[in-house]
Amino acid sequence: MLPGRPEPPIATLLGGRLLALDTTAGTLAAEYEATAAFLNPAGTVQGGMLAAMLDDLCAAVVDARAGEGGGGVVTLTLNLSFLAPARPGRLQGRSAIVGGGRSICYVEAVLEQAGTEVARATACCRVIGSRAG
Repeated sequence: MLPGRPEPPIATLLGGRLLALDTTAGTLAAEYEATAAFLNPAGTVQGGMLAAMLDDLCAAVVDARAGEGGGGVVTLTLNLSFLAPARPGRLQGRSAIVGGGRSICYVEAVLEQAGTEVARATACCRVIGSRAG
């Protein structure tokens, strides 16, 4: 989902598309496309799919800030709150780095659909290794 980087298969599955990125501020905006394959028996997007979108938002903003020197990002903790049902269609997401340093970052992310907040997360992410070589 990040400019100049190969798109990971999960971003394709989730229909992820980068909308805005500010590495100085540590913020990112993206959208996702929830398909009928994401639905639970109640006809709403299964929570695990929303969790994957939130995890993607959190890791992507940390990865973008790490830049070319980072070797990738792993999520150490992901705490979720489901606030409203999500339906098939577009979801808008935002994430922001709210603390940490070079290797450990604390991130907040939110998913909205049609102006309603459907899920929120906090995460602790770690930058690993190096892309060089």
